[in-house]
Amino acid sequence: MSKTVRAAAIQFNIALGEVDQNLAQASSAIEGLAGQGVQLAVLPEMWSSGYSYKRLAQLALETPRVLERLCELSREHEMVLVGSLPEKEGDCIYNCATVIEAGKIRGSYRKLHLFSTMGEDRFLCPGDRTLTVQTSLGKLGVAICYDLRFPELFRRLALDGAEIICIPAEWPKPRQEHWRTLLKARAIENQLFVVSSNCCGIQGKLDFFGMSQIISPRGEVLAEAGEQNAEIVADLHFEEMADCREKIPCFKDRRPQIYGDLT
Repeated sequence: MSKTVRAAAIQFNIALGEVDQNLAQASSAIEGLAGQGVQLAVLPEMWSSGYSYKRLAQLALETPRVLERLCELSREHEMVLVGSLPEKEGDCIYNCATVIEAGKIRGSYRKLHLFSTMGEDRFLCPGDRTLTVQTSLGKLGVAICYDLRFPELFRRLALDGAEIICIPAEWPKPRQEHWRTLLKARAIENQLFVVSSNCCGIQGKLDFFGMSQIISPRGEVLAEAGEQNAEIVADLHFEEMADCREKIPCFKDRRPQIYGDLT
């Protein structure tokens, strides 16, 4: 467990409905991070388009082209990339996060929990399965934004072997403290690394605060962005995760027979 992974979160102001502009911004950030030896980079939620609800079906048609470019960048820079994009299948549009490694899509996750307060459930279909995927960097789990409020999902990912959970998000003001507290809680209770990327700036009527974070299994904030465009980087030392789990053996001390259907 002496492995170390250099991880990054890419935070930027998503231009609503402007796929080419957002793709250029993301590509530039990825190329800059490659020069810093970054091996894993997480992009925000719906980063190619934002929540341009009335145009999502049209914008989702651009996603294959966006994914092709991400695959090129992943292959060129030997980097694992994670971020969510609109995906159209049949009559449904999904908020879908992909894990890309060595120029190939290794796994896809459709957001399970749709934020009804903002009308997501009126425009998007929910996913029906979790995702953990083995990569050369370790086993990754994926969750998206509002999923953060559902600890059962994160325990499921941890029980399935996730070592790093990647969280693309569009988490707006004024709920900054919920964001920071829940990210720490998910890392601490599951004794794993969390790499989260939130967008920043104003989209329509919403103001996003950024504050992307990389958090250790002990809940230490290894890197945190402010409210402007930024790329944050931190080294994830896997021996710290092993040490944490050895000293406080939460998984061994669980009593699932008492919890019933809960994971």
